[in-house]
Amino acid sequence: MPVRVSEFSWQQTPAAIFLSLPLRGVSVRDADVFCGESYLKVGGAEMQLQCAPGAGAVLYYDGKSKAKIGNDTILFTLYKKEPVLWESLSMPGVDKEMMQRIREKSILQAQEKAKEATEAKAVAKREDQRYALGVMMKIEEEERKKIEDMKENERKKATREIEAWKECQKKADGQKRVQRKEKPPQGKQAGETGALKPQGLPRKAPPARLPTRGRNWGNIFSEKLKEDRVPAPRSPGSIQISFTPRVFPTALRESQVAEEEEWLHKQAEARRAMSTDLPEFFDLKEEEKNPDWLKDKGNKLFATENYLAAVDAYNLAIRLNCKIPLLYLNRAACHLKLKNLHKAIEDSSKALELLTPPVADNANARMKAHVRRGTAFCQLELYVEGLQDYEAALKIDPANTVVKNDAEKIRNIIQGTTLKSHD
Repeated sequence: MPVRVSEFSWQQTPAAIFLSLPLRGVSVRDADVFCGESYLKVGGAEMQLQCAPGAGAVLYYDGKSKAKIGNDTILFTLYKKEPVLWESLSMPGVDKEMMQRIREKSILQAQEKAKEATEAKAVAKREDQRYALGVMMKIEEEERKKIEDMKENERKKATREIEAWKECQKKADGQKRVQRKEKPPQGKQAGETGALKPQGLPRKAPPARLPTRGRNWGNIFSEKLKEDRVPAPRSPGSIQISFTPRVFPTALRESQVAEEEEWLHKQAEARRAMSTDLPEFFDLKEEEKNPDWLKDKGNKLFATENYLAAVDAYNLAIRLNCKIPLLYLNRAACHLKLKNLHKAIEDSSKALELLTPPVADNANARMKAHVRRGTAFCQLELYVEGLQDYEAALKIDPANTVVKNDAEKIRNIIQGTTLKSHD
């Protein structure tokens, strides 16, 4: 049963009350303190204490009040709602029923305030997430616009170069046509040829040595024109490719058709396992409800070394669809960068759990999961467990020299540790 407080001492200022209550026989570890507008309670393993301030006066209950426990005494610092001096602390003529009503009213008020604080915190969290996504989308839009502007400038530059080249070709073709029209007939003397040259054309320096005889003497200009002409485009053709047939068909016991079909079925089921009907997803845009869009967003943030934002993108994608193994695999890479090694091990194990059955389509993902989990184990100095994961990765891809070298280093560390322990 609650016990009314009879022994206490208190002092006050216009803004606050300083109350001292004895705690006889109550363990400091088990003390339970509750403060409302007009209700104060200290509960312990053996007794409960409660008191109510003066009538018509209430406390300012907003979390500012403090309680300090020590030396079998609890010291309260209670702030008033109105800066006035109270005549007395306890309310006279309070019976058991009235105290019960005060207690219930104070508890209800505390529950309502806690509920409002929780809702306000949830709203603030949603607003922060929406703002973060908006900022990321704005940055991405600016990058996309910058790339589009660069492409447009390059396109305009290439167009100008092509137009300039066409103009040069037109001028060259015009000069060649003029030279063909004014070329003298074969057999005439060089003096006549020189007399027929137009005065407006630029004169070229004569060659150091001209052939005076020979069958090609009259075709000098025609050969030069042939050399200056642009060759015609090649005629289209086709190349026939014949593949070497396989003599021996694949044995049925070596086939993985059933496992591949099961893997494809699981992938299709994972794509349909969406959870967009949760209340926290109502305010998101349509692309923000797409796990693939969020995965690409997380990959871009990881590439810019913004690992915390990448983890947030992967977290939202996993809440939308928890059956996609690549989300856990990519989040494990972020945790490795952030040195969250235990979380990296959990995400890698979850990815391996979803990457079943083992087929060729998911071999690369399974190898990465083993390597990332093995790296986390080694950074935790669990080298034996890390070597097991690296050996599992080598079974999937035996030709990977990087994984092979890292596994050899881990073996050397384990052997050195073993030798030291024997010494």
